[in-house]
Amino acid sequence: MEPRPRSFWWLTAFFVVFLIFLYGPTLTIGILSFQGPEGGLTFPMRGVSTHWFHNLFEQQAVGDIWGSFRRSFVLGLMVMAATVVIAVMGGLAFRKRFLGSGAVFYLAIASLVIPSILVSLGVGLVFDRFGLKIHWMTSGFGAQLTWTLPFGLLVMFAVFNRFDASYEEAARDQGATPWQTFAHVVLPIILPSVIGVALFGFSLSYDEFARTLLTAGSYNTLPLEIFGMTTNVTKPVIYALGTLTTVFSFAMIGLFLAGVWLLERHRKGRAARKG
Repeated sequence: MEPRPRSFWWLTAFFVVFLIFLYGPTLTIGILSFQGPEGGLTFPMRGVSTHWFHNLFEQQAVGDIWGSFRRSFVLGLMVMAATVVIAVMGGLAFRKRFLGSGAVFYLAIASLVIPSILVSLGVGLVFDRFGLKIHWMTSGFGAQLTWTLPFGLLVMFAVFNRFDASYEEAARDQGATPWQTFAHVVLPIILPSVIGVALFGFSLSYDEFARTLLTAGSYNTLPLEIFGMTTNVTKPVIYALGTLTTVFSFAMIGLFLAGVWLLERHRKGRAARKG
């Protein structure tokens, strides 16, 4: 076996340093969240326990942790559903060129390059000028959609750009209606990508701060609640909250990946039975 070149070890070391830089802060918060009852916000740790995780489920003197979590979860589901539906419809629409398609495309993704806080300010001002109530389910939903939808559209544009139209032609030759063609041919093929768009929509919405800052109204989402806690909470309970939300995010990613795996397994099983 030939020895590896020196460049391999340099690149390996660089990759390890990159991983530490990327995940080090999260691991540090996770470690500090397991401090004892007398623990503080910095090292050295004062004991080891799960005290602060239990404290999360007790009556809090400050903040509305579980209320803000429910709002973020519901908002994430709303944004996810809207992102999936609009992105799939947009991907289908852009399969053929139409008048003004270029302008519509750039308008759809323009919000990616606009500073998030300006989007939040703009949406809030629009609702205020029209006399509409600023609320996390309306203005907050709209502001977050300007963040998640461009990603969903770009994914679906790429998917349909390499989609083999011969599958649809075969279905039509067999007498399938346009809706049957989409439901029984197109959708099963693009479903893993649709799940990916759903994951994008939920995860980007769940932890979005800047675009929600001026559009959430009187009730905080979880990122806003955590930000507020940093100004008045001096105990590791905030680290425990950060650890739980991180675990929840990874659990959601695992759930979506499991869904893709089950779909692929089901597809292979059907192909084997037909064969």
